[in-house]
Amino acid sequence: MSEANTKITVSKTGSYKIEGPVTLVDHDGNPIETREGKPFFLCRCGLSANKPFCDGSHNRHEWDHGLAER
Repeated sequence: MSEANTKITVSKTGSYKIEGPVTLVDHDGNPIETREGKPFFLCRCGLSANKPFCDGSHNRHEWDHGLAER
């Protein structure tokens, strides 16, 4: 039997990549829909127009990429 694993990858210059089974909820505990079985990307820079998901805004604006190294 194999266990399902969740993997979170911190991109050096962008988002968090989420792979595997996970439930994403908002601040009130309400589920946020994701595409089952597909990885998704969460915003780390705070500039996305589609929060909590990344929309690539980190590529168009200046922000501290060094945050991933802390």
